[in-house]
Amino acid sequence: MKLLFDHNLAPRLVARLADLFPGSEHVRDVGLAMADDVVIWEYAKVHGLAIVSKDADFRQLSFLYGSPPKVVWLRVGNKSTAQIEAVVRANAASLEAFDADPVASMLVVTA
Repeated sequence: MKLLFDHNLAPRLVARLADLFPGSEHVRDVGLAMADDVVIWEYAKVHGLAIVSKDADFRQLSFLYGSPPKVVWLRVGNKSTAQIEAVVRANAASLEAFDADPVASMLVVTA
């Protein structure tokens, strides 16, 4: 599973989670730091990435369009990068199962 981390998450998460999710990207690193959510959505769709965000807007797009791309909505509040990494690591099996489910379009992850 390759992830696309939204602008509200630290770019460092790409390297810190590369052992579990190789090939992941951050919107900043692909020139989409200031892009509209729909542009990010299309980028993820074309490149086979699941969007990871704390932004409810992607939840809405998921309801509207379905997948692809899949959306991982982090409902974790204000957390440090280390805490976000720990949450993603703790839910790695759930993310892999979500990725393998052909009908699932959104996964809500809580702390």
